[in-house]
Amino acid sequence: MLARYIHARSDRKNQPLRRREPPAIPANLVESELFGHERGAFPARTSRKLGKFELANGGTLFLDEIGDLALDLQSKILRALQEHEIERVGGRNPSSSTCA
Repeated sequence: MLARYIHARSDRKNQPLRRREPPAIPANLVESELFGHERGAFPARTSRKLGKFELANGGTLFLDEIGDLALDLQSKILRALQEHEIERVGGRNPSSSTCA
C-alpha cells in the first residue's frame, strides 16, 4: 500500500507501477524474471523476454524482501540501480538504456 501511495504522488505516476516479491519466484527463475533473457538462453526459448526492470522503465519497480535473495543476485540488483544498466540472462553486453 505504501509503495502505491508513493508512486501515485511521484513524477512517475503516469508510468507503470510493477510490484514483485522475488523470494516468491523459484530461485532458478528470479534472475530471468527481473532482468529478462535473450533468445536461446534456455532450452525451448525462441524469443527474447523483457524483465521487470525493463517493463517498469520510466515507472516504478517495487521489489519486496530482496534481503532474502542470494547475495550475488542482490549485488546484480544494486548494480542495475547504481549503473542504470542490466544484463539479460544469456546476454553478452549490458543494456544501459533500459533501467533509468
